[in-house]
Amino acid sequence: MNFKLEHSINQQVSLAKEKGVELFVKREDKIHPFVSGNKYRKLKYNLLEAKEKGFKTLLTFGGAFSNHIAAVASAGNLLGFKTIGVIRGEELEDKIVGNETLSFAKQNGMQFKFVSRKDYRDKTSEAFLMALKKEFNDFYLIPEGGTNALAVKGCEEILTEADGVFDYVCCAVGTGGTISGLINCSKPSQQVLGFPALKGDFLQQDISKFVTKTNWDLITNYHFGGYAKINEELVTFINQFKKLNIIPLDPVYTGKMMFGIFDLIHNGYFKKGSKILAIHTGGLQGIKGMNTVLKNKKLSIIE
Repeated sequence: MNFKLEHSINQQVSLAKEKGVELFVKREDKIHPFVSGNKYRKLKYNLLEAKEKGFKTLLTFGGAFSNHIAAVASAGNLLGFKTIGVIRGEELEDKIVGNETLSFAKQNGMQFKFVSRKDYRDKTSEAFLMALKKEFNDFYLIPEGGTNALAVKGCEEILTEADGVFDYVCCAVGTGGTISGLINCSKPSQQVLGFPALKGDFLQQDISKFVTKTNWDLITNYHFGGYAKINEELVTFINQFKKLNIIPLDPVYTGKMMFGIFDLIHNGYFKKGSKILAIHTGGLQGIKGMNTVLKNKKLSIIE
């Protein structure tokens, strides 16, 4: 990463102009206060399917600060579903009160099953799923992160006809569902760029299951060490971006994506005259939990 803020908020203002590009943000985070951004898009058709098939319970998976867990709990509460969250990490069972995400999910009626990290890695195995069905009876299964064919269908509705004017469409990438939907609904003239929040190259294969177009790429240099990893430089960027644009960014997904976009602009990645659209996929509920981590590390917090 070569882009440095130099603690100057004005650099964000002048950089795009200096490089001759335009940057816009699509505020998907404003769809709903709790089921926002790509979580709304991913859940839309899954919840319609669950209701149509007569399911009363939703079961899904996630970690301690999962946006997906919070969104499923909230959506289930709003629509009358019971919800079950299979949570990675047995040690979290007695730490719900001090965890913003899990506390919110519990307040919205979610029942938890805490499992070891080893068992969690087997969550998609037939034996693991059969054990869950034996314990909880019938439920509608939503994958970790919400990504499946119905989720991709929902994410295909993010871009509208009016968005066809953009040369580049950028989004943060977790499990690959959002970028898959964006690729499917993009125009041939557009390039879709994904900024993975995780290390590794497995996403290329996962995304390829849902798309046939080739107008996309993953920019893998901005994960800041891996999922939910963060440092002082990223916190500074997020705070200054919010101060300048009055747009909050989360530290796990959109903050890293936006940092990456500015770094690419700085390095001349985008052709002069390009119009760039950044998709704000939400995830802001995770800020409180991350700030607890930052305080414990004696780092600056996200304002």
